[in-house]
Amino acid sequence: MARDRFSTATRLRLLGEQTAARVYRSQTRRQARRSRLTGRAAFLALVVCSMIVALAYPMRQYVSQQNEIAEQERLAAAARERVERLRDERARLRDDAYVMRLAREHLHMVRPGETGYIVVDPRAGQKPRTDEDGVSRPWYSNVWDGVDRADAPR
Repeated sequence: MARDRFSTATRLRLLGEQTAARVYRSQTRRQARRSRLTGRAAFLALVVCSMIVALAYPMRQYVSQQNEIAEQERLAAAARERVERLRDERARLRDDAYVMRLAREHLHMVRPGETGYIVVDPRAGQKPRTDEDGVSRPWYSNVWDGVDRADAPR
């Protein structure tokens, strides 16, 4: 038996058992450490994710409402400017001289006893037109242009 104790096979078997025991102890320690760390990390990740999910919708709503507030303030400022312009126009329209001037310019009206003249340029039909949209011209010019185009051969 003493010889068996010192034989190569016995030594290898003992060495293997000792190594296996060391590896097993090392793995159990590592697994114990890793499992605690993994559990904590998982819990921390779960808490962080739930906080992100819980705060994502309110933050989106907050940003959306801030944008809407800014848009409404911009619209209110534009409305205030328009109200000011309309008040100024109303004040001007209460002045008879201003109304008379508008009637002369836009409607070509004349006062009793005055003679109104409309000068027609014979070369006006030959000039190329630059304002085809008709927005900057009086409405009756657009009407007469439509009548002229209706008579023209196609």
